[in-house]
Amino acid sequence: MIEAVQTNDRQLQSDTHWNSDGELEVLTFDLHGETFALEATMVQEILDLLPETMVPGAMPFVGSVINFRGKVIPLADIRLAFGMEAAETTIDSRIIVIELDLQGEPTLVGLRTDKVNEVTTLAKTSSEAPPSVGMRWRPDYINCLVKRGGQFIILPNLQAIFSFRKET
Repeated sequence: MIEAVQTNDRQLQSDTHWNSDGELEVLTFDLHGETFALEATMVQEILDLLPETMVPGAMPFVGSVINFRGKVIPLADIRLAFGMEAAETTIDSRIIVIELDLQGEPTLVGLRTDKVNEVTTLAKTSSEAPPSVGMRWRPDYINCLVKRGGQFIILPNLQAIFSFRKET
């Protein structure tokens, strides 16, 4: 059993920052019926929906920008990066503004969500790398899956999702 946990640790993506107790404080949110989580330290603010300006020629899942405290920031719908269909906004829809280190620069990005749930703590012992087969999403887009209760919480690999390689 101990050997399996050690192997599991090596397979997890390195950009998830578990604390010394093997815990991670996260903000959970829903996209297309799935629960995702972001490290709480990267979250700057949770906003109601704002007016968007479309950006011609942008990556499909980052097709618009918003005004956040006087700054123009990209608004991403990572549903599209995961191959999910775009969804209509609801009364529960929110924008999570995060700060990412992209190409060595701190960058603000808004993420469109169906619903923001809670800030909670996840245990590393309940996490595992995404399976290499049977996933409907690109495995490099997922840092890990964390089992909590009867569900899995997905920690996305935002560095991979927002990499600037051209899509064919």
